[in-house]
Amino acid sequence: MLKVKDLNVYYDAIHALKDVSFEVSEGEIVTLIGANGAGKTSILHTVSGLIRAKSGKVLFMDQEIQSVEAHEILKMGLAQVPEGRRIFAQMTVMENLEMGAYARKDRSNIASGMERVYQSFPRLKERRKQLAGTLSGGEQQMLAMGRAMMSLPKLMMMDEPSMGLSPILVEEIFSIIREINKSGTTVLLVEQNAHMALSIADRAYVMETGRIVKSGEARALLDDEDVKKAYLGT
Repeated sequence: MLKVKDLNVYYDAIHALKDVSFEVSEGEIVTLIGANGAGKTSILHTVSGLIRAKSGKVLFMDQEIQSVEAHEILKMGLAQVPEGRRIFAQMTVMENLEMGAYARKDRSNIASGMERVYQSFPRLKERRKQLAGTLSGGEQQMLAMGRAMMSLPKLMMMDEPSMGLSPILVEEIFSIIREINKSGTTVLLVEQNAHMALSIADRAYVMETGRIVKSGEARALLDDEDVKKAYLGT
């Protein structure tokens, strides 16, 4: 579904991504783990068209997209839940969800799409007329995920969904990510909480300073001694 080949990204003189290659198959949850500054977010921004690679290829559904505009990539079925939520604080929950559907052609089905989001996130239904900026951190994360769901993505990319959340909310968010995946959406997950990410993922890639240094089945990496020492605190 998604193939990234030999990706190189620079921020001025800084070589942020160095010959990065990985792939995500349909139906999988794949996670990218690594320390802060390893290049995980840069990968998501490059795939979704927010920044341009110096070289390399990004293929989505067998189409090259490294030169396609971000809004066109969204229309192709690739949505991103950004780090730090980035909800529209001065708009209501319902208005935020409607914004997520702006690229959809089937306007008549938006109400049923919203109902699906409310089934996944009942708290959003209770607060649908509330300004998004007044929600708790966990509720804002749910809203960011719900907004992405409204575009009916084939692949959903999530950037640090657990950031700033209490352990019980992290459990809830990751349980919902599993449900989103089971309902037919492929997931690419960037996460510093390596233990949680590896516990729900099918496969994983480990990043260090702009390179992928290790990859494999997520369960196997949970038992990998190097990964344990570096990311799992054991």
